[in-house]
Amino acid sequence: MRSVPLWALVSSGCAPILLIAGWAVAGHLEGSAYDPVTQTISVLAAYGAPGFWVMTSALFGLGVCHLVTAWGLRAAVSAGRLALAGGGVAALLVALVPAPSSGGSLRHGSLAAVGFTLLALWPVLAARKDPAAPWGLRPAPALAATLMMGAGAIWFLVEINRHGASGVAERLVTCIQSVWPLVVVASCLRDPGPVAAVSEKERAEEGR
Repeated sequence: MRSVPLWALVSSGCAPILLIAGWAVAGHLEGSAYDPVTQTISVLAAYGAPGFWVMTSALFGLGVCHLVTAWGLRAAVSAGRLALAGGGVAALLVALVPAPSSGGSLRHGSLAAVGFTLLALWPVLAARKDPAAPWGLRPAPALAATLMMGAGAIWFLVEINRHGASGVAERLVTCIQSVWPLVVVASCLRDPGPVAAVSEKERAEEGR
């Protein structure tokens, strides 16, 4: 029995596609007034922006993808699955509470920060100590992914404070966060044996 269903591969694979396609199309609709190097994704989803509905729909779809993937990723530790699902909920709320056309938004910024934190922590929370676990659920790769996301966040904060390449930094971090679930799911499908056995044992113990 597979520890992760095949449909989780579809949901995790659609996440980065929706995100990247969303900002690409919304940026095109915005035209030359938008600078993807210095301006964030939130600008594309702001009220009144030409690509508002495109970027908002992409963020909403991203949230749904994370929720579906968390549901199907039975091989991961429950805390990690909950963090991934929480990141999905945060993405949905970010889509529902867009930034204003000018100025900042405490609610929008807070939701984005919570979502980023959950998506940065879920790799280490989902990792298993079993050395036979799939590559994506081993502690070392999971920690590397979390540290990479953390480093990207620091870079983003530096760039946004100096009015530099904050758009590039944000896109790099969000890309890593959207791709990592796909990496984990693919590794589980490639090597499902030991984790599938553990999952069956855990379900049997829970049923007692």
